[in-house]
Amino acid sequence: MPRKINEPTIVKAAGNKPKSIEEFVGRVNTNTSDVSVARMRSPQGWVEPGQKPEFDEYTIVLKGELHIKTSEGKTIIVKANEAIISNKGEWVQYSTPAEGGAEYIAVCLPAFSPKLVHRDE
Repeated sequence: MPRKINEPTIVKAAGNKPKSIEEFVGRVNTNTSDVSVARMRSPQGWVEPGQKPEFDEYTIVLKGELHIKTSEGKTIIVKANEAIISNKGEWVQYSTPAEGGAEYIAVCLPAFSPKLVHRDE
């Protein structure tokens, strides 16, 4: 039977500035380990530590732009109405340096977990 999700759970974010993570589906809000779906709102100037996760991440930018640095030192800029796929095992670092920050949806397979993200220290 379909299950309606009435509201997300706010999850603490990593990074140099406060960022909003609203998990609609995932380990915290629905006890789902197969997939997580979250809306992110990041301020201008936000940067999180690099990571080499054990999950694929599919990201759709709704507003602003999201910058993704790769292990090769390349920065990919994803703007509103664009998407990016980050594959498990690839080192990436997310940031929102542009004015206004960014709002985006992230889908992780399997679901996001602090134990699976492997952030730089």
